[in-house]
Amino acid sequence: MDPSTTTGSIQSAADLGKIIRERRKRDGLTLVETAGLTNVGVRFLSELENGKPTVRLDKLLRVLGALGIELHAGDRGER
Repeated sequence: MDPSTTTGSIQSAADLGKIIRERRKRDGLTLVETAGLTNVGVRFLSELENGKPTVRLDKLLRVLGALGIELHAGDRGER
């Protein structure tokens, strides 16, 4: 994954967490600020960024939306 674009193939919870962390940092936001913007707890956000494999989908989607990250589904190798 290229950290300047915060995009990439997501094969694991850790991959998604890395994209979220890179975008948050690129935007100059702290964990506390991002948690407040997305109405999730700091612990949830930290666990998400660290690749916790079980998270609530509704909270995940709120974080992605607030950071301007789109989640796409498609066949592997398709771009």
